[in-house]
Amino acid sequence: MTTFETSLQWHNRAKRIIPGGVSSPVRAFQSVGGTPRYFVKGEGSKVWDVDGNEYVDLVGSWGPMIVGHAHPHVLSRVKSAMEKSFSFGAPGPGEVLLAEEISARVPACERVRFVSSGTEAVMTAVRLARAATSRNLIVKFAGCYHGHSDSLLVQSGSGIATLGLPNSPGVTPGQTQDTIVVPFNDLNALTQLFDERGSEIAAVITEATPANMGVVPPVPGFNKFLSDITKKHHSLFILDEVMTGFRISQGGWWGKFGLEEDWTPDLFTFGKVIGGGMPLAAVGGSAAVMELLAPSGTVYQAGTLSGNPVATTAGLATLELCDAELYSALDSRAREVGSAISEALTAAEVEHSFQQAGNLFSFFFTPNHVNNFDDAKEQDTSAFAVFFHSLLEQGISVPPSAFEAWFVSGALTDEDVEKIAKAAKVAAQQAKLRSS
Repeated sequence: MTTFETSLQWHNRAKRIIPGGVSSPVRAFQSVGGTPRYFVKGEGSKVWDVDGNEYVDLVGSWGPMIVGHAHPHVLSRVKSAMEKSFSFGAPGPGEVLLAEEISARVPACERVRFVSSGTEAVMTAVRLARAATSRNLIVKFAGCYHGHSDSLLVQSGSGIATLGLPNSPGVTPGQTQDTIVVPFNDLNALTQLFDERGSEIAAVITEATPANMGVVPPVPGFNKFLSDITKKHHSLFILDEVMTGFRISQGGWWGKFGLEEDWTPDLFTFGKVIGGGMPLAAVGGSAAVMELLAPSGTVYQAGTLSGNPVATTAGLATLELCDAELYSALDSRAREVGSAISEALTAAEVEHSFQQAGNLFSFFFTPNHVNNFDDAKEQDTSAFAVFFHSLLEQGISVPPSAFEAWFVSGALTDEDVEKIAKAAKVAAQQAKLRSS
């Protein structure tokens, strides 16, 4: 048995060898204070840390544990794949089967290319858009996070918002001059931009619903407007579904809302759920654009572990469990959990805005509805930190940042919801004391 048996001991050890002690900034607890928990086990709706504490999990590895941790069906399939080898660096049936499943669920994805992370998927989509249009400018929205590639690490949410860094050192002026940032949900600003520079814009990229500045649903007609204006100006529309893809519905955000509202992006990016917790992501879209990728075309992209057989097996096994019944249960659980917490905050007279998009939800500690990143930054993050730690101490694991989405899984039970509701009442009272 190692002598490092607590989260504090492990974190002190980690800080001596890993920058900040973490492999992704939000995990460091900098915005909420305290010591991050080092998790060692997950099963169903629960996770356990090295200290032996049990938590109801409302993080779910930031989305992919949609059916819960260590689901027997996924475990069995992954174990079988691993026994045959972890990697070949060559084509395999798993990637073909998963690509076919993605295309069947999202017919607008006529071609699919696998990569290992959401950042890579977005990098590839942006490169394709520039090649397809022979233009350079990319338009993104403040607060939307599309990975940490240089050209898109501008006015991002998530870890960037958490650390209070609107831009990142190391991103060159040459990269940022080709990225234009406009406020989310602001149709007038986008219209004006296209009127002035439409002939230079290669693509507009947006999260299907932002979840990296907290959950901020698009105003009605927003995504259709993006589709229409890009078509009018012969630009491409990139829909980032790394968070929402196959998390919101069998066809992701587009499958639930795009078809009904009559809009279709040119390119999609996926991650999280399609890997079932393994490092896997994808870019997909129309055959005309996707076939520009090498070796069919001349746009280069490659990766030794792209389409990894274990990762694609985990993703396909997970998607096999993601049916209409699961999505209905997820929507119901999200409403239950979100409403219970909101009721606790209201009873304690804590100003907040409970916001939900499909089964993604979050809480802004502000009395006003949040429509964009500027609104999100107006919240009382110190009150959130108190609320967060109270929940954690009572065995509820939620995102350690006021700028993140919360996630439910199909494994969540009535008993879990009752525990969350009870803990929320205590946490709300403590948050009220902090904000008084």
